[in-house]
Amino acid sequence: MTDSEYQQTLDTGAARMAQVRERWQCAKRYKFDTLATHGLYTVQEALELNQGSIIEPLYASTSEAYRDSNHMEAALGYEVPTWCYTRIHNPTQQYLEWTLALLETYGSDLEASALACASGMAAIRTATDPFCVRPEPGKTNFVSTPQVYGGTFQQFSLRRADEGVAVRWVPEPSDVSAWAALIDEHTRFLYGEMPSNPQQGFFDIEAVAALAHEHGIPLILDATIATPALLRPLLHGADIVVHSMSKDMITSGFGIGGALIARKNLDYDILPEEARGDFGMWVKLWPFRDNGPAISPFNCLMVLNDLRTLRSRLDLLSQSTQRVAEWLADQPGIEQVDYLGLPSHPLHDIATKYMRLADDGASRYGHLMSFRVRGGGPAARRVFDRLEMIFRATDLGRIKSVATIPAISTHSQQGEAARAMADVPANLIRLCVGAEHPDDIIADLQQALEAA
Repeated sequence: MTDSEYQQTLDTGAARMAQVRERWQCAKRYKFDTLATHGLYTVQEALELNQGSIIEPLYASTSEAYRDSNHMEAALGYEVPTWCYTRIHNPTQQYLEWTLALLETYGSDLEASALACASGMAAIRTATDPFCVRPEPGKTNFVSTPQVYGGTFQQFSLRRADEGVAVRWVPEPSDVSAWAALIDEHTRFLYGEMPSNPQQGFFDIEAVAALAHEHGIPLILDATIATPALLRPLLHGADIVVHSMSKDMITSGFGIGGALIARKNLDYDILPEEARGDFGMWVKLWPFRDNGPAISPFNCLMVLNDLRTLRSRLDLLSQSTQRVAEWLADQPGIEQVDYLGLPSHPLHDIATKYMRLADDGASRYGHLMSFRVRGGGPAARRVFDRLEMIFRATDLGRIKSVATIPAISTHSQQGEAARAMADVPANLIRLCVGAEHPDDIIADLQQALEAA
């Protein structure tokens, strides 16, 4: 091996990266639907690398072969682009990550990088781990809304506690002063889920982000229910966004995955210097590589396929959910309807500030909602058990309507006191409205309410 031969390998890698950066700038000019359909996968990419395939190929192989020792050394030293091993990276995963980063920064000059994981829970863990290093038990903490998915609640309240990192639940997330009261010099980050599952929690992103930055810590948001079609938190000051892609992004229900998307230049003291310029890429190359929460290439392809219609699908499903929520709000057997699209919801105004359909600008609030049945838990069970068309399952985000009772399913493990804090009563039914005609969904709900 000669120095000139090795340098030639580096030059080839640099040319490839320059090509990607050029395509990235070109793609930033596209509309949301075009980005969701193409990402950075171009005709040139198809012809040069993928035998002309117009759809991103599924790379099922576990590993990459190298041209020679120069190529292997440079690749495994992260000096040239490589995917090397699917636990670290994969071409199909790369196409997905590029698309996610473009969608989350759509409508801005922001730069971000994305990392796809095996599940939403893996994404949350991967995003928060770097801020929880070297904890001081009894001191190190982070602040979160209690209105989060049940699995997130368990990860924060139990797993982090086992490691000496305490979660502080903010009682009123819509009150910025309630966040401020819980922050001290040992607070590592702020965390929220919005709209929350299942209660439809929401808060002022810009205000909470400004508070986080005032204290030199990041704001991390789970925007699973909104998706970038309706909400892009990075544009409003958030630092990292996480998703359970298993939900609205893989609406077919054929795969499981998670994602974190981080804006570049996260200059926080707790992070090592090398992580600050491109947090997402640093996580991929180091902690992610070592911990192994990799997504399968097949699941990446499932996300890519369903992402192509994300905006139009969320538009349709949101409008159907609005109709269903308005109908339920008028039913005598319903105690309360939780849907941000209802003007009667106490968080409707702040949600309207942020929840907007990409390009269209119309107010849309997603297709997850909840309703509370009069008569308590037993009455809710009777209604739930009478559903005929709507599936009873813990899933959500599907193209078919799905319902569950969170108190006995997704949030059962956190206990009665924690459910009360998170506002998940026994009579609450979570409904994710699918692509059926809203009249048929309403008819199923009506017969269930009348029979119960």
